[in-house]
Amino acid sequence: MDGEDPSNSTTSLLSRSYNADTSSTPPPKHTTVPFISLLLATCLALSGAVAIAFLFLSSSPPHAQAQPNLKISESNAEYSRPLTKLKRPVVIMISSDGFRFGYQFKTDTPNIDNLINNGTEAELGLIPVFPTATFPNHYSIATGLYTPYHGIVYNNFFDPELNETFTRATGGSDPKWWFGEPLWETVVNHGFNAATYMWPGSEAPKGKWTCEEKFCKKFNSSVPFEERVDTILEYFDMPSRKIPVFMNLYFPDPDSQGHDVGPDDPELTEALGRIDSMIGRLIQGLKTRGVFEDVHIILVGDHGMAAICEKKYIYLDDLAIPQDWVEYNWAILGVRPPASYSPADVVANMTERLKNAENGKHLKVYLKEDLPTRLHYSASDRISPIIGLVDEGHIVTQSRSAGDDTCGGAHAYDNKYFSMRSIFIGHGPRFARGKKVPSFENVEIYNVVTSILNIKGAPTNGTDGFPNSVLLPQH
Repeated sequence: MDGEDPSNSTTSLLSRSYNADTSSTPPPKHTTVPFISLLLATCLALSGAVAIAFLFLSSSPPHAQAQPNLKISESNAEYSRPLTKLKRPVVIMISSDGFRFGYQFKTDTPNIDNLINNGTEAELGLIPVFPTATFPNHYSIATGLYTPYHGIVYNNFFDPELNETFTRATGGSDPKWWFGEPLWETVVNHGFNAATYMWPGSEAPKGKWTCEEKFCKKFNSSVPFEERVDTILEYFDMPSRKIPVFMNLYFPDPDSQGHDVGPDDPELTEALGRIDSMIGRLIQGLKTRGVFEDVHIILVGDHGMAAICEKKYIYLDDLAIPQDWVEYNWAILGVRPPASYSPADVVANMTERLKNAENGKHLKVYLKEDLPTRLHYSASDRISPIIGLVDEGHIVTQSRSAGDDTCGGAHAYDNKYFSMRSIFIGHGPRFARGKKVPSFENVEIYNVVTSILNIKGAPTNGTDGFPNSVLLPQH
């Protein structure tokens, strides 16, 4: 989860309905003889038409007669499937940390394939928000907000107003760090139960969400994956009115393996197989309870992974940047110089030194307000005044380290890189079977979930019409 920092447009879809106004239509005039004559003529005409139609159809190839029924069947398939056992829609959202798009092709994943083949998939992956790190992206998925607006701008960061530094240990359960309205809060505010299992941000009380022990499992890396799945399944053994309508589940794999050995090592492939087996355990448990086809399963990741090696390092010592100015570094750089220094002057000096620094061409530094607007990474004092964008596969660190050249994996890079993409797979009554949709940013997921649950969500950076492109309409 924290391995990346070892140093410390959618148009709304409108439907028109046309109501025939017959109030001004004059009533028909009736006369007996003309009416009978007209009726007899009509019957003769219809009889002739039927005879001609019979002769035509009898000489037509078989598929021509069957085509109208096929169209009706296809039309029916365009609507969501009705619930058969559950009283209301339920969503289980699962995160597999660091599940890079394409990992599903590295090994046999029959259970994930089941969800893909019978559900809806972002065909070329899910686009994370910037920075492509664990805490910012999990909370963007939960709130539908870009990082400056939900407050979690990196895994560790400094807030100048609070004069405090956020870490999982210091701020994981303190609501002063977590802005926006996450899905679990939205759900309980509407009078339903929600359940979370180690999802970043869920331990912080917000609104009617109090992180009740029964429904809010706090972070504990030692809990076996099987126990996490079984806890979710046990919620379906509760009385119908108490079943949480929204549940989420967090797995730290394959992120940890990706950091240790990189995205192409057999150890990572083994981790993928384990995740797939947990998906299978969930599916089988839902089938045993007779609710699998009623439940909406959304499988996502928070970011991808890129391979790194020490020979691609950029050293801040070469740029004359003191260590105590550096708020975060690795695949992203955040620098907060003392108040006596002009950030613009520091950027100019760093840019000049990068020309002669080792691997310097692979780092570009900006005042945060000058970052590309597509990154949505400026509107918060929690963001360092100076941000460095690092080329994929390169790393920024303070000093040259002794020892052998080592390789592994990293993320937090610019979200334009394909290696940073993760997965989105949706299965359930509102998801079409075998459908592929274009890639989209994860801030759209919040509105997808609230649409499935038929509840009004909080304002987000997602687009109101987006769920229409992913979900089947309801009857």
